[in-house]
Amino acid sequence: MPVKLLMTWDIKVGRESEYSEFVVNEFIPRLNRLGLGEIEFWYTRYGDCQQIQASGMMPSLEQIQNVLKSREWQELEQRLEDYVTDYSHKIIRATTGFQF
Repeated sequence: MPVKLLMTWDIKVGRESEYSEFVVNEFIPRLNRLGLGEIEFWYTRYGDCQQIQASGMMPSLEQIQNVLKSREWQELEQRLEDYVTDYSHKIIRATTGFQF
């Protein structure tokens, strides 16, 4: 059964430019190397919710759990936290359409 990794965060004030470079040049390519597919990002400009919502898909729960235990994921998550606050993630069963 396919699963989605859902992630949310806010970009640190004053780090927007560095954050953008990190996401494009490192975060997304490394997510792909880890096997996450169909990576999507949403930016919320107004409202009472986190600024960024992102997701990636994996074919099974076991595969995503292995990714989340990996050293590369832990390093990537640590680097992301240099640029963001209020980071969180969860795993859900993948269905079609927008999920959060």
